Amino acid sequence: MTIRFCDEFDGGFGWIVADERMQRCSHALVADGPVWVIDPVDGDGVEQRIRAAGEPAGILQLIDRHNRDCSALADRLGVTLHVLPDEPTGPFQFHRVVDARKWKEVALWWPERRVLVLAEAVGSGPFAARGERLGVHPMLRLKPPRRALGSFEPQVVLCGHGEGVLSDAAPSLHEALRTSRRRIPRLLAGWVRPG
Repeated sequence: MTIRFCDEFDGGFGWIVADERMQRCSHALVADGPVWVIDPVDGDGVEQRIRAAGEPAGILQLIDRHNRDCSALADRLGVTLHVLPDEPTGPFQFHRVVDARKWKEVALWWPERRVLVLAEAVGSGPFAARGERLGVHPMLRLKPPRRALGSFEPQVVLCGHGEGVLSDAAPSLHEALRTSRRRIPRLLAGWVRPG
């Protein structure tokens, strides 16, 4: 699988599956030495890049159906896989975003750095309508997770689909939550039109 690295910032980095419509994106957060890996997809250079960043501390799976390569990479790195964590782990807090029968998702919040990591409820790439930096997942647009996410003021938002937002992240998140319903036609039009 071909990946490219992205979302480079002083708290970590990401990698995205190249040439894939869903733009699956994974991240590694470096917290004063330990490296925490979130919803990883494996690919050329991923393990080496994680190890070069510091000592692997754990794999965090933020959505029940995002198995991706979490288990295999946890085994290779010799770390624990935390699926849908609900207790603080390392420097991170976890907040329930979706709690449906077939969809359970938590958001990772790194309060010290004001970094918010979202698996699927909000993303960029395929979830964003034309003109949006972030967009609510199509299945949640009618009832966006405002209560779960509206109080966060992140400096950085990292997404499980599409590249993250490394500047003006809080206004982008709030706009996505506020305008999700009325931008459904724009999102659908983008799916129909090429480019």
